[in-house]
Amino acid sequence: MSPNKIRFGIVGCGVISPLHAENILACPDTELVAVSDVDLDKAKTFAQTYGVSQVYQDYEEMLRDGSVDVVSVCVPSGFHGEVVVRAAQYGKHVLCEKPLEITSPRMTDMITACRRADVRLGVVYQRRAFPVSQAVKQAISDGAFGRLVLCDAQLKYYRDEAYYNSAGWRGTWKFDGGGALMNQGVHGVDLIQWLAGGVKRVFGRAAALVRNIEVEDTAVAVVEYQNGAFGVIEGATSVYPERLTRFELHGERGTVIFDDTGIVEWTIRDSNVAAPSVNNQDFNGHYAFVQDMAAAILEHRDPMVSGEEARKAVDIIHAIYESANTGKEIVL
Repeated sequence: MSPNKIRFGIVGCGVISPLHAENILACPDTELVAVSDVDLDKAKTFAQTYGVSQVYQDYEEMLRDGSVDVVSVCVPSGFHGEVVVRAAQYGKHVLCEKPLEITSPRMTDMITACRRADVRLGVVYQRRAFPVSQAVKQAISDGAFGRLVLCDAQLKYYRDEAYYNSAGWRGTWKFDGGGALMNQGVHGVDLIQWLAGGVKRVFGRAAALVRNIEVEDTAVAVVEYQNGAFGVIEGATSVYPERLTRFELHGERGTVIFDDTGIVEWTIRDSNVAAPSVNNQDFNGHYAFVQDMAAAILEHRDPMVSGEEARKAVDIIHAIYESANTGKEIVL
């Protein structure tokens, strides 16, 4: 254990936790010192895999461990709030998996608790850190495409019935907070609203068209952004085969289209400026967020995606659900 490194503990040793563990170990400024899971055998196996000596069944015992500086929250979405608030009360910084939480009051509680305790709260929306996303954001900020007029996100995934049956919390309102939009699509919703400058109002439809689940497997929303641009957000886990996640932004002076692999089109009227030579291949988003969290703690600043930023995508998805349920346009 090095006193010069930011020391992480992981709460929840499920599917996403290896990405946290591997990148905490890979980052030169961080080390993994503790793990916890309600399934103690799972925690012990996980700890053995990653060479961790401190293992806990009760995450609060881990929070009392003075060797832990920051907690990676890798439990199901509907439990994020409880863990984050308790971590803040113990003075621990937090790197939380997406989404921040699944209800507005819990998100507020989490943000408030971390601000009051003066601990950092970062949320993993790794698409923001992708080189292509950063290049597009910079070009929009520089006015390269002129005034934005249409900004679309196509978030078309495939998840079969076995996926939803694999864990009791999947596809439930209580623990997953929603379906295709809240679980898979939240990254894309966050990215398009960040690039376009925030959402003003939505009109949506959402339903389980294919899977036997209580939340949606298919959704679509017409969006008006804060800057007056329009757009469409499509989210699904019902599309076979699933498609590359795709974003199209059109301005009065040009167009940029990109997907999971990189830039598909970059056209600016009366300009010879070529598309930036960036791509998303081999980029490790979780590494970027682990590294950023360590820097945020050392520099006493907000992480790349703060709690306040992270809640925006969830608020938009809630508005789409409300619109789908009421048949009305919802203003955020």
